[in-house]
Formats: sequence, C-alpha cells, structure tokens
Amino acid sequence: MNELILVLNCGSSSIKFALFDTAEPLLRKPVWNGKVDGIGGASASFGETDCAPEALPLDPAQPYHAALEHIRQRVLARLGERRIVAVAHRVVHCGAKYRASIRVDAAVLADLRTFIPLAPLHQPFALEAIEALLALHPELPQFACFDTAFHHTLPRVEQMLPLSHAAWERGLRRYGFHGLSYAFMSIALAEKYGTAARGRTIVAHLGSGASLCAMQDLRSVATTMGFSALDGLMMGTRCGALDPGVLLYLLEVDKLTVEQLGQMLYHDSGLLGLSGVSSDPRELLRQEQGNVQVQDALALYVRRIVREIGALVAVLGGVDMLVFTAGIGEHNAEIRSRVCASLGFLGVALDAEANLRHDALISNGHSAVKVVVEPTNEEWIAAREAQTLLTAGAT
Repeated sequence: MNELILVLNCGSSSIKFALFDTAEPLLRKPVWNGKVDGIGGASASFGETDCAPEALPLDPAQPYHAALEHIRQRVLARLGERRIVAVAHRVVHCGAKYRASIRVDAAVLADLRTFIPLAPLHQPFALEAIEALLALHPELPQFACFDTAFHHTLPRVEQMLPLSHAAWERGLRRYGFHGLSYAFMSIALAEKYGTAARGRTIVAHLGSGASLCAMQDLRSVATTMGFSALDGLMMGTRCGALDPGVLLYLLEVDKLTVEQLGQMLYHDSGLLGLSGVSSDPRELLRQEQGNVQVQDALALYVRRIVREIGALVAVLGGVDMLVFTAGIGEHNAEIRSRVCASLGFLGVALDAEANLRHDALISNGHSAVKVVVEPTNEEWIAAREAQTLLTAGAT
C-alpha cells in the first residue's frame, strides 16, 4: 500500500499526472491526480483532484521544465511514507520498431526522438519529461506506453500506404493512434457488455485530437489516423485527411515553408481554422446562430465523423455497437445527436433524454445498433502496463 506508480501525460501546453497505488488489483481511480495547463501561454494554472485550478507562474525561459519541476515537488510533498516505484509515460509514437510498452534507457530514448516529426504535438514533450527524470533519478524505472501499440493487430492491408515498397521498408505506413484509450475500451466494454462488445464495434475517441477505431473481438482492425496524428477526422485545430494536392499547392503556389505548413496543419486548421472562432465545439454551438462560418465548421466536423464511420462499417461488414469516448464524445450530447441522426440508415436510434443525461446506454429499444458512452482512462492503462513490466522484472 506504500508503493505508487506515477503516470505523466505530456502535451505541448499541458501535463496531466496521476498516482496509482500498486496494490492488486490496480484500482482504476488514482490516489491523486491533476494537471498543469496553459504552459507557454500568458497564464498557466495548476489543478488537482477536487480542487479549483490555481495560477502558476512559470519561468518564461523554460516553462515546460518549470511545470515538470512543480509537479515533481507537489508529488514529493504528497508522498509521506509512500514511495514511487515507477513512472509511466504516454508516448504517442513508437514507429515500426516497438510493439509494446518498454522500459526507457538512453538507447530507447534516442530511438523515440527519431519519431518526433510524426507526432510533434506530443512526442518531444513526453521525451523531455523522461530525459529530465533520468537525469534526476536514474535509478527510477521509467516506461514508455505507446499510443500506437494497440494497433499492431491491424491487417497488413490496413497498414499499407500506396507508395513504393521502399517507403514501406523505411517505416512509412499507417500506425494508428489513441491506443491507450482504445486499450481501455477493450477492457471496459468487455466487462460491461460481455459478448455484445466482441462483435463489430466502432469506438469514436472525440477530443481535441480525434479518431475512430473499428474493433472485432475487441482488437483493432481499422482506424482513421494513419502515419501521423494529422490523418482521418477533422479535429480541434488539426485538418484530418487532406488531398495531398492541396499541400503541393500551398508549397508551390503560396510558397509556404515547411514550418509554416506544419503550423497551418497542426494548429490553424480544423474547427478553429474553419470557424475562425474556437476549437471547442461547446463554444461553437453557443455561437452557431447566425454565424455561417461556425455553422460550416460544425457541419463539416460532423460530416467527417459520419463518413469515416461509414467507411469502417464497410470494412467490418456492419456494426453492432457504437461507442463515444474522450472529452467531446463523453460530454457533448449535441455532437453525439447530430452524428447519430445521420446514421439512421444503419438503424441507429437514440434515446434523446438518455443522451442529454450522458447515460452509459443512449440508444433506444428500437435501435439496431447499441450506442453507448464510455469514459476513457488512458492513465490507468499506462499504470497497468508499468506494473506488469515491473512484476515481470523489466530491465
């Protein structure tokens, strides 16, 4: 009861953390959790379990290091007689080399740096945290838990890109992302729905980043994100799937630099770019009345989700269960309603009141497809992976 696993989920402007007790079985609710938000912005904040966020001044020269150090000091102050036996990090990309979570040493860290161009919003920041802790506590086991690993079950045809075979051999392929979330779904859905979840299931992970995963027997068989976290659905600030001819046009005609193009695709597109207002559907829904740009942004956001669900239904040969998860999927009843309204041809029928209440089951008794809302728990999956590797004596 005195041993804890620290989980860090590092993004470009926020760091989420959670402490899990290692007692068996590993409880899904953390002992303590929170996050630093707004790193690098005008005002950062620190929030923790059941407490309102507080302003957090950060060193403007090294705001990310300062945020990590603040979390470290708060965790140390919280420990008392307990000790941290491992740190688990959500690392977005593991390339073609790794297929499962792994203990990080200098060699693994060097490998993971080579994948930064494939996930620039997350990869460098997770590695920065690992590197900082390796310097401070080299004896403390750290584990990289990969967002791409869950998709190692994708059939070869789903991994391939229509490029030369030489590109495949260099690692240019479709990897898939949000794997920690989908891994949790594979456990939680089986527990709650039994054999019903083992059929043709589509999980919609809708957050600031978004993707869909088609599962058969709770294993990934197709997904919308591919080589990078830019692919697939339209997102908060990311474009999703885009005609590559558009990229050539922007480079050749508009003379964008690679850096400018990256800024556009990752930070200035999606809901924010099209609406010109916000990347948050809640804010857009509030401003939808009379604003054509906002209306267009929401319409395209929903349309892209519906189109990709249709594509995955074709791959699965039908669908038995549709699952909404992550921030938007779990909490935005209007987006769920609009998506499902366009899926009536599949026999999808919502219970409007259950949807507004964010119930676990939101389809009605006449629906041919079970539609559910299931909160995700990526941090618990990472802690579980670290505990498993610790028990196995990972070196």
